[in-house]
Amino acid sequence: MDHHKEDLMNQLTELIDGISGLPECRSVSKRMYSNLVRRVKLLSPLVEDLKDSDVVEVEDDVVHGLELLNVSLNSAMELLKSVNEGSKILQALQIDDISLKFLNVTEQIEDALSHIPYNKLDISEEVREQIELVHAQFKRAKGKMESPDVQLVMDLARAQREQDPDSMIFKRLSEKLHLRTINDLKKESLAIHDMVISSGGDPEECFETIAYLLRKLKDCAMTENPEMDSLEGDKSLIKHRSPVIPDDFRCPISLELMKDPVIVSTGQTYERSCIQKWLDAGHKTCPKTQQTLLHTALTPNYVLKSLIALWCENNGVELPKNQGTCRNKRSGAGGSDCDRAAIDALLQKLANGNPEQQRAAAGELRLLAKRNDDNRVCIAEAGAIPLLVELLSSPDTRTQEHAVTALLNLSINEGNKGTIVNAGAIPDIVDVLRNGSMEARENAAATLFSLSVVDENKVAIGAAGAIPALIDLLCQGTPRGKKDAATAIFNLSIYQGNKVRAVRAGIVPPLVRLLKDPGGGMMDEALAILAILASHQEGKAAIGQSEPIPILVEVIRTGSPRNRENAAAILWSLCTGDVQNLKVARDLGAEEVLKELSENGTDRAKRKAGSVLELLQRVDAVDS
Repeated sequence: MDHHKEDLMNQLTELIDGISGLPECRSVSKRMYSNLVRRVKLLSPLVEDLKDSDVVEVEDDVVHGLELLNVSLNSAMELLKSVNEGSKILQALQIDDISLKFLNVTEQIEDALSHIPYNKLDISEEVREQIELVHAQFKRAKGKMESPDVQLVMDLARAQREQDPDSMIFKRLSEKLHLRTINDLKKESLAIHDMVISSGGDPEECFETIAYLLRKLKDCAMTENPEMDSLEGDKSLIKHRSPVIPDDFRCPISLELMKDPVIVSTGQTYERSCIQKWLDAGHKTCPKTQQTLLHTALTPNYVLKSLIALWCENNGVELPKNQGTCRNKRSGAGGSDCDRAAIDALLQKLANGNPEQQRAAAGELRLLAKRNDDNRVCIAEAGAIPLLVELLSSPDTRTQEHAVTALLNLSINEGNKGTIVNAGAIPDIVDVLRNGSMEARENAAATLFSLSVVDENKVAIGAAGAIPALIDLLCQGTPRGKKDAATAIFNLSIYQGNKVRAVRAGIVPPLVRLLKDPGGGMMDEALAILAILASHQEGKAAIGQSEPIPILVEVIRTGSPRNRENAAAILWSLCTGDVQNLKVARDLGAEEVLKELSENGTDRAKRKAGSVLELLQRVDAVDS
């Protein structure tokens, strides 16, 4: 036992020292990472005092508690290292899953500390008090999920959804993800490369998204830091040193740098032209593994292609011709398009021109504000915002459309959001949302979403009566209008008072109708909003009255991972404290699909599925 105690103490010391010595985290997980490291550091005095204690030799329950602590700290070390060394972009995309992992590790450590009988430990009073305080900290943290960064979530959604996202989205992402410099991006590309290789080249859906975001963030870094172009001279020197091409970038057939990497059914990656020749010659096997190919489809390896492009640029190697680069897309622009004199002339027309001149000037400002952030700053500083707000009540439909869209484009700049709100725009934008043309209503909804990123604006927008108008657009708008309305409603409903407003305005029935129309393309948004409304008692009651359980069970059976997760969360809210809903779910076969979800879903989905299964088991026990 004495030898076991010594090994256990040494392992605990190494783990606590290792965790305490981890470098600072620079990713979206920073707060969770820092909190866990700080709390684990505070356990050090306990282990130091126990090293000199003989009690462990005779008390098996103490040993058991320390063994549990050892296991939980190993889990903590594994999680912290994966966060610190992993892809920052992937962490941002999977922040909910990572939050759950931190929550699970916190619960493990708290459980281990609960199993250590402090009254049997030969430790000083001071250390006992400190450990009890640390234990209390872990207890408080145990049931708390980190609040999501709403701006980050929305920026990621827009970056993936919009065809030509605004550059400000990627500027904000580069700041929040700490991917500002070319060195940051090099490290990120290596982390993604390791992820791709460890997956065996499996073409997961998120890889393409990660590759796209990496390319865009690189373009953003080059645009924000044009002095990086001065590295070209150094790159020409590097070129003469003939950098060694990483093995993973070479085609296994030609051994040359790949230009168009594709994945075959065995998970191996080849240059497209080489593997195509192999297949055209009648071969049915993978050249590298000799395994029989299940099919001959070739899947583009977007992440590897992006990594190769970045490696080429960083090492002065000429980019493969079919890769292309967006790097010089703006070269020769000479900076901002902003011409203060021209903008002042447009403002004169807005203020004093006839209706036709006002319409034309608002249209020009709309286009200028869309172009770049320098223009947005310049237009706002020139005093355009109050004049555009006045034009929101213009009787001319086209002028109103130009005005609200110009304000939407200006609101992309963080500094302009406050100016727009202070100009009294919110009631007028809501009026456009109610009564404008369809284009004006869509852009009014998008503007309200943009302004609602600032928390205090959520209250003002809800109080101005925006939610009923957004629900109307959600029901009657074009596909784009419905998406804009749903995004705004979701963001506004993060504020508790707006959840109540939305429920009382009758949002639940149309959302449930959208669930029942999978071809309508709004299921993702409907489930996300219902999941957030279900956390409020009135929302839960309204959802229950719409009898959504059959469709929720079907979504859990056949939906996408995120939709299955939200459906399970809604089902859990409906079934908690409601035996009748539990019986309905059971009779619809929920138990089977929830068991499958608890094994194969996202971390949050597994947790919700497990909770509903526990409730179902209790009902079964009562019935039997």
